This record gives sequence, structure tokens and C-alpha cells, in this order.
Amino acid sequence: MVRRFALLLVLGILVAGKAQAQAWEDVNPAVAGWSAERLEAVRQQSRTLKPTALMIIQDGRAIARWGDTSHKVNMASVRKSLLSALYGSAVAEGRIDLSASLAELRIDDNTPSLTAEEKAATVRDLLMSRSGIYHPAAHETADIKRKRPARGSHPPGSFWFYNNWDFNVLGTIYRQETGEDIFVSFENRIAGPIGMEDFSAKDGRYALEKASEHPPYPIRLSARDAARFGQLFLYDGKWGTKQVIPASWIRESTTAYSWAKRIRQGYGYMWWTLPEDTWGPNAFYASGYGGQIIAVVPSKRLVVVQTVDLNQNPNGVRTSAFIDLLKEIALASP
Repeated sequence: MVRRFALLLVLGILVAGKAQAQAWEDVNPAVAGWSAERLEAVRQQSRTLKPTALMIIQDGRAIARWGDTSHKVNMASVRKSLLSALYGSAVAEGRIDLSASLAELRIDDNTPSLTAEEKAATVRDLLMSRSGIYHPAAHETADIKRKRPARGSHPPGSFWFYNNWDFNVLGTIYRQETGEDIFVSFENRIAGPIGMEDFSAKDGRYALEKASEHPPYPIRLSARDAARFGQLFLYDGKWGTKQVIPASWIRESTTAYSWAKRIRQGYGYMWWTLPEDTWGPNAFYASGYGGQIIAVVPSKRLVVVQTVDLNQNPNGVRTSAFIDLLKEIALASP
């Protein structure tokens, strides 16, 4: 009897740590003050892009959605923003030190291995994509390979380059320092507590390649689950009464430390930021190849998610096309 009670107690604790999955509440856009005419124009514009799904969330309710919002797709580089969220808790709990160097963490790579100068890069440098380490990386696009600076051309912390090596090594560091699998950790620490409907740890995998010993960690999400993740960030990391991610980390990770001048956007800790003069303060988004987007616009209390299954739409959707669509959504909102 005692053993049975203890087992039930443990199960109760595990269940208590997770929010029950709940469907999004739909609201009549006109009643919420939206322009029906502009919103219909957004719908038509979106359909020409052929996303798998698009969701518009305001004040925690679904203003509009179309496509299959339960269909899980590879979120590509959105994985980086998901990992950034996990870092927030790990840093707050003292399990990861942002000032720790790669030398201190015993991080190296395949031949040609890292130099002493490269090993001076810190975890924070990697989060900002400023490591100065231009070792070949897994999951690099041909464009990034072509543009990758020469080894040793920039000291750690001095130069921003969108660098898959940094992002992949952050996955290695997370697993090494916390002792947790990334996908199990995301399920237990984020997906469960915020009531994601579709995600399980089986939706992630590690993609090993010969170029580097540090694998990327592709992950699949549905649009309705991605919207919950965006809403968590809009809520400053809080879901109900539970602080899932420290509010200070939400602000720190979505602050621009570098600028991609060509597109007038900033880069934080694996999040893109949007210019304040157009979007109001603290707007940001996660972006993945092919049109995977989680956008958060606090000035409008908006979360907008787009997913694209590249098996159904091989051309995908350009990020610039989504940003144009996001502008129209903002104009349609009250």
C-alpha cells in the first residue's frame, strides 16, 4: 500500500508540472475590432504563398487561422530560438554559465581542431553568433558555406556572422552541462507546462554529419503549438501562474546585439528583432528555412505563426514575403 501511494504521489507530481492540452479559443475578428476587409485581403495574400498553415493570435485568442494547424513540419532554424528558451532556465538555475569559455567547457571539433584563440569564445558569444569560429558545420546551406569568413579572421566577440557552428555547439553544451536531452527537456520544461497539443520528444532528432562532431537538432512543430511558444514569449515567459522561462531572459534574449543592415533587423540570442520605428518596441521573430515563422509583436499584442511543409510546397515562402504579410496583418488589427 505504501509503495502504491508513493507511486501515485510521484505520478501526481509529474502531472502537476504539465498543463492540460487545450484547443485555442476562436474569436470573431469583427467583434474584436479587426477590419474584416483587410483580414480577408490578408487571407488571399497568404493563399498565394501556399503555406501549410497560418495562425493569428491576439490577447491569447485565435483571430484567424487557415490551413492544417495540427500538421507538424520541420521548423528548420526555428530550432535555435527553441533552444535559446531552454538556455534561459538553465542559466537561471546555475547549470550553464554564459561567461564560460569553450576551453573551460572542453569543446573542440574535428581536424583542423580549434585554436587557443577560438577556444576563448564564450557561451554568450555563441548565443549572439559572434564566436569568431568558422570551422565547417553540419546543416550549412551553400550560401553560408560560400560566405563563411576564413578561420582566424575575427577574434571571438568582435564580428557577427550567422553561423551554424555556433548554434550546433550550443546544443552540445546544453546536453553536456545539463545532462538532459534537448527534446525531452523541451517537452518537460516548455511543451508540457504550456499545454502544447501535438509535440512529443520524438519530434526531434540529431543530424550527424562528417563535417563536424556537433550535430544540429531539427525539430517538428504544428502551427498551433508554435503559436503557444510565441504566446509564452509575449507573456514574458509566464503561463498561468507558472514562470516557465525567466522574464529577464525573454528581454535579454530578444534584445538586438548585432544588426543585419541589409534587412534592417537585429539579432539577439538566436532570435531576430524587428525595427521599432515600424513595429513598436520589442518586436521579434524566429525564422526557419522555407517560411517557418513565429512572430511576436507586443505593441499589437500579436503572435503570428506560419508553417510550410516543403514536401507540399518545395519553393517555400521567403521571409520577406511573410514580413510583408505581417505588415498587412498589423494594419488589419485594432
